[in-house]
Amino acid sequence: MFYFLQVTDTVAQTAAAATDANKDGNISLVELLTLGGWIMLPLAVLFVATIFVFFERLIAIRKASRIEGNFMNIIRDHIVNGNVTAARSFAKNTNNPVARIIDKGIQRLGKPIDTIEKSMENVGKLELYHMERNLSVLSLIAGIAPMFGFLGTIVGMFKLFYTLAATGDFTIQTMANGIYTKMITSASGLIIGLLAYIAHNYLSTQVDKTANKMEASSAEFIDILQEPTR
Repeated sequence: MFYFLQVTDTVAQTAAAATDANKDGNISLVELLTLGGWIMLPLAVLFVATIFVFFERLIAIRKASRIEGNFMNIIRDHIVNGNVTAARSFAKNTNNPVARIIDKGIQRLGKPIDTIEKSMENVGKLELYHMERNLSVLSLIAGIAPMFGFLGTIVGMFKLFYTLAATGDFTIQTMANGIYTKMITSASGLIIGLLAYIAHNYLSTQVDKTANKMEASSAEFIDILQEPTR
């Protein structure tokens, strides 16, 4: 038993030493990731793309979801009082999707309700498209990042068996590079894919919340138009 523990400890120390590129006695994250080989380059690009798209879309969606609590009350007062010009000016000077939808509805005043609703619906679809832009990139990364990790597994196993066949030396030193390539690329691909998946679902939820606000405001605007005829 004692001999087995000594062998295990020796193997662990040898494997750890193999990762210490600058021989400083410590293994940094960069040194560990470097052992993944060239597969780590596309994985790094996917990781950077995930972070960039997530924060870019998060900022854009949060900006779009900021709606003043009394916005529709002001619109209601202007419409009921017959001050359509003031209502449109207020909506036009408010920079968010709800205001742009309401502005389109005000532009169509005098038309049948169905026509007004259709015009507002078209603007709403366009606003949703703007908010969902680039979310497909996160979905794509969530699918292909694990595939790159799997490719790294194949490359690592190829390196492992090629080294063993070329040297005939079945030691931890000859097997370490292939095993590290396999494990690091697989883990990195899965982690990046998971991050992209979480980011995509979180942003999709935020888009849905904003879409609900848009629909509620549109319905309220239609109700305002129908109030005088009740």
